[in-house]
Amino acid sequence: MKTFSPTLLSWYHQHKRDLPWRHTKNPYKIWLCEIIMQQTRIVQGLAYYNRFVETFPSPLSLARASEDQVLRLWQGLGYYSRARNLHAAAKSMNGKFPATYEGVRALKGVGDYTAAAICSIAYNMPYAVVDGNVYRVLSRVFDIHTPIDSSEGKKQFTALAQQLLDKRNPGDFNQAMMDFGALICTPQSPQCAQCPLRTHCQAFEKKIQAQLPIKGLKTKVTTRYFHYIYVEQGKYTWIAKRGAGDIWQNLYEVPLLEGKNENLPVKHVPAWFGTAKLVPIGKPVKHVLSHQIIYAYIYKVKVPLTRKVPNEFKKIPADSLSQYAVSRLMQKLLEQI
Repeated sequence: MKTFSPTLLSWYHQHKRDLPWRHTKNPYKIWLCEIIMQQTRIVQGLAYYNRFVETFPSPLSLARASEDQVLRLWQGLGYYSRARNLHAAAKSMNGKFPATYEGVRALKGVGDYTAAAICSIAYNMPYAVVDGNVYRVLSRVFDIHTPIDSSEGKKQFTALAQQLLDKRNPGDFNQAMMDFGALICTPQSPQCAQCPLRTHCQAFEKKIQAQLPIKGLKTKVTTRYFHYIYVEQGKYTWIAKRGAGDIWQNLYEVPLLEGKNENLPVKHVPAWFGTAKLVPIGKPVKHVLSHQIIYAYIYKVKVPLTRKVPNEFKKIPADSLSQYAVSRLMQKLLEQI
């Protein structure tokens, strides 16, 4: 469709959202924006973007920070591997953001979509972005039923997006696609009455907007039960840093017992706390991740000052707990204490 790009760009120039990263061509700031905004609503991510730019104004300043500093600033945003990858990528830059597509794509945590977004916006390189918004717009306008999570679908949508890309204004085109999918061609209740592409949209003509795009695979969801124990040892409490191979790697938490159901597993309790009584606090919290549903419970236990702290924990002043990076779930539970 020859009119697709001009129509889309015309709409974008009238309706584009006024966002701080759209007033810069600085690839470092655009990279920060793209990483922070992954799987995050703009209204939430905007404050994090501003804090990161203010705290770490350059790749070198981010590279010189400790991982704990980065995770603490990221706290509450979720998907913490993004923060660790962000930090690792900054360390690999030697103080200067890469200026080629290959160099950007090689950064840890950067995939095809993020590399295309950065290079098209910062460097005006002709690479089309393909994300959930793009899948949705293209599948509806062109009536494509190939599953978007299949190898064939990814190739088909990438090729079509690249074919439609305005090579003179790739950055604006890519941002137009993102805004159009977020504001007009939305997942539920798309704004078809306001859509400038509706006269060419095959899904609109066939009234099948709600059926597209198509996903072929179902995500397996695991249910887990976390039993957290907040320790009162005088003015101190106990924490531990989560290890690799699971969610929230390198974030801190109070002692955790993972069980098979809502009942507190007694494993380790006598060895950790002796005969001290565990008191349930507040209500259970349901925490939903992309592939997991966690039911979390928190208890409080008072132990004498003479009690030896087990090797797996660190004793800290209770009033300093807020200085440690914790998951959003941990934050919610601690608010009940």
